[in-house]
Amino acid sequence: MRYLITFSYDGSKYQGYQTQEHGKTVQDEIEKALKKIAGNKDISIHASGRTDAGVHALNQKAHFDLENEIEVERLKHSLNGLLPKDIYIKRVETVKNSFHARFDVRAKEYIYELNMGEYNPIQKDYVCQWNKRLDVVEIERALKYLEGTHDFRSFTKKGNDDCVRKLVQTNLIRDLKDVNHITLVFVGTGFLRYQVRNMVGTLIEIGEGKRKSADIMDILEAKDRTQAGITAPSCGLYLKDVYYN
Repeated sequence: MRYLITFSYDGSKYQGYQTQEHGKTVQDEIEKALKKIAGNKDISIHASGRTDAGVHALNQKAHFDLENEIEVERLKHSLNGLLPKDIYIKRVETVKNSFHARFDVRAKEYIYELNMGEYNPIQKDYVCQWNKRLDVVEIERALKYLEGTHDFRSFTKKGNDDCVRKLVQTNLIRDLKDVNHITLVFVGTGFLRYQVRNMVGTLIEIGEGKRKSADIMDILEAKDRTQAGITAPSCGLYLKDVYYN
């Protein structure tokens, strides 16, 4: 039986989502819990994609197979009883055996949280503490240049061959209760490693007046990572949602 889980996690204590040779990961914790549920059998989970160290998720998705059918609410309860408190299974559902959590993705939505006001130590692991005023109007203009199908080579690590992706929608949300807090929204059919953080770093430089919003077009055209801005800190980045057909 194939199951699809929707889960959230606080990434601040993990070396990312995906299993790696050294360091604690979210995937490891979920697979350890499933192994206990499956009677000490190794269970592999397949997620919609990876998140890097310090990045959070609100609605990450992953699928796995179990030999024995378990009622979904019981499985959800069992998993949450075994998982650490910074990982939470929000929903468990059965899916067709042909479904794949990664390959069937239609779009993903990331958000980036940023504080332009005074440093807040309580938020240090969950919001980028930029602590400087930015020109949000110019950032909004720059966001629109990023929309559409582009070669995003300038916004990812060197060595990637296919860097063409489609950014379906972008947005800048102002917090009505806190004028210093903004949320940047990115919805796309797929994202390259560090792409969102590199785009945000460039947008921050635009907001500081170091670049113009229209410079985005030249950066995209250059297809050169050195032409884009800094890599924004991981703490402000969240995988908000994953969409399937």
